[in-house]
Amino acid sequence: MDIRILKDKNNALLNRRELDFIVKYEGSTPSRNDVRNKLAAMLNAPLELVVVQRLKTEYGMQEGKGYAKIYENADRMKDVELEYVLKRNVAPGMETEGEEA
Repeated sequence: MDIRILKDKNNALLNRRELDFIVKYEGSTPSRNDVRNKLAAMLNAPLELVVVQRLKTEYGMQEGKGYAKIYENADRMKDVELEYVLKRNVAPGMETEGEEA
């Protein structure tokens, strides 16, 4: 899997970086978690502060376009992001205690 960043914008008002990217892959479409891990490694960002908002592929293509955000701190991320987006970005098996799948 190869990720190329098209646009990297710093949003000072919301304390985050906003990224537009293209992911090229072979075989099946990579999971949201795989893309999060790769972005965090590429940009030296903590994994728990990376949120993949969108990952869209076209039929028959071996690439997808995506949009991700990297927050400066977890408190700001929880204040700004919608709950369903945060749930999508939790690794399988990593749900907090008290929540059921």
